[in-house]
Amino acid sequence: MTANRGLALFRFWFALLGFAAVLFQLLHLMQNVPGASAGNYFSYFTIESNIIAFVTLGIAGWFAWKGASPRWLELLRGAATVYMTITGITYSLLLSDIDVNTPIPWVNVVLHYTVPTVMVIDWLVDLPRVRIPVRTSLVWLAFPLLYLVYSLVRGPIVGWYPYPFLDPRTAGYGTVAVMSVLIAVAAFAFAVVAALSTKLQDSVPHPARISSAEAAEPRTTARGRHAGDEPGLEGQQGR
Repeated sequence: MTANRGLALFRFWFALLGFAAVLFQLLHLMQNVPGASAGNYFSYFTIESNIIAFVTLGIAGWFAWKGASPRWLELLRGAATVYMTITGITYSLLLSDIDVNTPIPWVNVVLHYTVPTVMVIDWLVDLPRVRIPVRTSLVWLAFPLLYLVYSLVRGPIVGWYPYPFLDPRTAGYGTVAVMSVLIAVAAFAFAVVAALSTKLQDSVPHPARISSAEAAEPRTTARGRHAGDEPGLEGQQGR
């Protein structure tokens, strides 16, 4: 099995795992929790970022199987990695002791720990072949910022907020403002780090490069000559 195929299978597996976790929890909540709302469920950043992650892993797995990696996919992978890093760290620091509608233990682990870790590993193992400028990575911040706006606008309309630190009814607008700024700064830092990490791509073996190099490497004979480097007619006449 080539490095590309192994990477593709890795991505396919965790894409399916993430999809199963999101779907299983949705079905569980709708069937067992009175008043559960699909609208609220899909308004969690955890759910939205995991959907982006498993879709990205599935697409990236397909391209890895083909041995390709288009520029737009590298940018999508970077965005998904940043979003899942936000999910994992925010949950670990602020939400691990709070009910955020993940009552199923294995689903909670997959959504908040496994997939974030997998996305970071996948990014580092398969760094983009072309460096991503920091200014380009700032586009990744659009989704988290739009999510904050969406949550704060939707909250008063439906009387529900996805996270306590975004609920001005209990935390106050001052706390909401501070937390929003901190999350925005953290997202900015993660995006910059992800972009700067692409500078490592020259020193880290890339699966596609390894496969190509192995395919192109000339064979050598027992005497150490490259295959096909036998003396020609001119060499024989010069003896």
